[in-house]
Amino acid sequence: MSLKVTIELSNTDLGHFRRVMREARAVAEQRGAEEIMAAAGSLLARVHEDAAPDFIRDRLESIRGLIDMLRDEEWKLPDAERSRVLNALAYFCEPEDMIPDEVPGLGLLDDAIMVELVVRELRHEIEAYRDFCGFRKAQDERGEDAVNREAWLDARRKVLQSRMRNRRRRERERRRGTGGSRRSPFSLF
Repeated sequence: MSLKVTIELSNTDLGHFRRVMREARAVAEQRGAEEIMAAAGSLLARVHEDAAPDFIRDRLESIRGLIDMLRDEEWKLPDAERSRVLNALAYFCEPEDMIPDEVPGLGLLDDAIMVELVVRELRHEIEAYRDFCGFRKAQDERGEDAVNREAWLDARRKVLQSRMRNRRRRERERRRGTGGSRRSPFSLF
């Protein structure tokens, strides 16, 4: 039997996570991309070693996709989007958490909440990358020659990255046009 639990974050709660993300961005400026990705990868390893609860492990597993996105040489993530993803992962470089990670069962809850917010914030980047990986896999299964494959991947990458930027731009414009704030309720950046 499973049980669904919903957590509602107030504006004060979200403000806390925004402040933490601002601090993480400052950390990101002082550390290299590899160091940030290694710290995020260490958290994933610790989650699996410590047998964290499924509800936490499931959320934190999203970190792997963000790291893959940054390391994927064929994806060639543009600098602006690369910085957004690195800034999000920089949160996991800091050992100081709201809930100490050593607390059994709940120590990674704040990390899981941050991942949930990051995934929402980076949903367009994540969707585009997943589509690219699916397209690449289909190309590989068809056995395209290397030159043709590279041309196809390059074209698809450009389309998907353009879609990613356009969706983010339209979302900002929609919020402005409806009298909403420039920032969505859960925006971290």
